[in-house]
Amino acid sequence: MKRKWLFTFFALLLVMALALSACQNNENANNAGDNNAGENDGGNNTGEDTGEDTGGDEDTGGEDTGEPKVVTIAWTQEPDSLNRYYTNMWYSAVLLDLNMCAPWIYDDNNEAFPYMLTELPTISEDGLVITMNLRDDLTWSDGEALTADDFVFTVDMILDPNNVVDSTYPYDMLDNYEAVDDYTFVMTLSEPLSSWFSAFAFYPMPEHILGPVYEADGSIQDAEWNLAPTVGCGPFVFEEWETGSYISYVRNENFWGDAALLDKVVFLIVPDDAAQTAAVLAGDADIAFWPPYDDIPRFQDAGLDVITQASGYNEGWFFNMREMASPAIKDLKFRQALAMSIDREKLANDLRLGVVKPNNTMWDALPAYVSPDIVPWPYDPTAAMALLDEAGYIDLDGDGYRDYEDGSPLTISLGSTTKEVRVSLQAVVQQMLKEVGINLEIVATDSLFDSFADGGPAAVGDLDIMEWSDAPYFPDPDTDYWWCEYIPSDEYPDGYNWFVCDEYLDGLFKAQLAETDPAKRIEIFHEITLYMHENVYYLGIWEDPDIWIVNPRLSNYLFSGITPFFNIGVWDVE
Repeated sequence: MKRKWLFTFFALLLVMALALSACQNNENANNAGDNNAGENDGGNNTGEDTGEDTGGDEDTGGEDTGEPKVVTIAWTQEPDSLNRYYTNMWYSAVLLDLNMCAPWIYDDNNEAFPYMLTELPTISEDGLVITMNLRDDLTWSDGEALTADDFVFTVDMILDPNNVVDSTYPYDMLDNYEAVDDYTFVMTLSEPLSSWFSAFAFYPMPEHILGPVYEADGSIQDAEWNLAPTVGCGPFVFEEWETGSYISYVRNENFWGDAALLDKVVFLIVPDDAAQTAAVLAGDADIAFWPPYDDIPRFQDAGLDVITQASGYNEGWFFNMREMASPAIKDLKFRQALAMSIDREKLANDLRLGVVKPNNTMWDALPAYVSPDIVPWPYDPTAAMALLDEAGYIDLDGDGYRDYEDGSPLTISLGSTTKEVRVSLQAVVQQMLKEVGINLEIVATDSLFDSFADGGPAAVGDLDIMEWSDAPYFPDPDTDYWWCEYIPSDEYPDGYNWFVCDEYLDGLFKAQLAETDPAKRIEIFHEITLYMHENVYYLGIWEDPDIWIVNPRLSNYLFSGITPFFNIGVWDVE
């Protein structure tokens, strides 16, 4: 836990510094030797010049040893898109570290450093004008120059209504954006945005590839590049996607930085946790992500390295209180009773081997932003039953489950993905709630995150409670999940506030965005976190750091909790 607090402290300092200063000097871009591999528990990490040295002028890769250097990574969820702006899946977004590039990325301490830029971006004293100074040697993998015009094109595509992207935020807060010259991109906000540094998770798209598609079709919505981005700007280039089998990347021979040491990286798509564990133990995969905690002793016994990396994520319950939700779930007393009916300590100990502890908010990884007045919901089934009785939820027909006052049966639904640990948790929680007389219907589905237009059960409101692991715009605390205008509808099918429109909460989230004083912003988040906790708009289940299992034949590897594969260009194998 001490290490996690340190990560959070560093991240908080970064955000505060950016908010108070009009410019940020880069002092770390080439200080990779400061990275401490021991903090990341990387068994064969050398810690030598591997952290931030992901781009440069020297070609050190591609040494011919006779055998191709290939790393295989087991991947338990198949991406839905390889275009960052058409996905909200973590398993899709993080692949961009391989074949795409961002102006700045984050190291194993979750600290930002310039990647495509000569220095971290600057912001004017009034908090409105953001300036990015690009390197002058950037190229796409086909040899075309990568310039500020590609940045302009990308924002054009994000904001064009013919491109139904996952979210237009925060680009829809721009008054203007322009390429001042080939290597200077400037964005002007309509009003100060305190979370700008984290919110603009920018990955430019190649105008020379997608521009003609847009001119021909009026949209890039169905561009082949979204699923087969054969032109990119990262240390690797996309090679092939065999649906249900694998996604492969090969070294980018035109990379503007140091050539990657590996020849190829393969993401082996496996159907479930058991298949992932089997693949790594058998040597068919070198790396696994987020395995069942029960399997960790097996990995350790096999001599594999277990890496824990703070990521800002927490497993939690999100409550649907829209019109179509069950009447009980919209009742505060019922939600409070529900919170006291769940033994979260037991869940963490039994299903996570006590490695993690329950979280109280979605911001627990950023403790400075969490109200000190929050009192964790205790496990108290007796108090829960008394509260349910007081609210009028009584078992009227003697079947062991509570009913509404009119005699109709009270049933609530909990939906999540098919990930095995969640399925196990659902079964345990179902029994816990049965003990206080609550009938819980459990739903495990691979379509949980489907959009409103596609009939996703969370989006359309078929579920009362939804469970997944999520984070704010870490390392910034901002999130727009609870903005009222993002409630999905026929008119706005891509809305992702699947929870509640609370005008007071909506106002708080928008107030913190406009607050440039870090201390005052923290005060607003104290109010947000306490308000959400007391109203049980979110119930934490457990902390969810990234866990990586790594074959010791790998060296030089480090992971970030924000851009996980930030230094994959210097990974090597025996």
